[in-house]
Amino acid sequence: MTTTGTRPALGVDESFATPSATPHLRQQVLVLYLGTSALDSTVIGWTRYDGTGRSHPTTGDSDTPPYETGLAALLDGWRLLQMSQLHPHTTGEEYETSYLPYEFLFERLVDVTA
Repeated sequence: MTTTGTRPALGVDESFATPSATPHLRQQVLVLYLGTSALDSTVIGWTRYDGTGRSHPTTGDSDTPPYETGLAALLDGWRLLQMSQLHPHTTGEEYETSYLPYEFLFERLVDVTA
């Protein structure tokens, strides 16, 4: 183990076993699939995960997207964590059905004591 400053560094298991400094906060995750790589394009698919335990959403549990665009989610307080990498289509495969390529991953922290 190495030391940082005056405290010895913790091992991975010890570090992950350390109680949270914010035990009242839980993460909610929102995955939006957009029509294009632009954050202000239309949502065409989505899924939600609720780390608060207050709800148990599943893929396809509603016909209406939670937001019209990725930008609308940002304006509502969601934090953007990751955007999909842009890969060019292979010539001849531009119109083949496949995975949704424009995935945006958002999160927000929710106070579960409220």
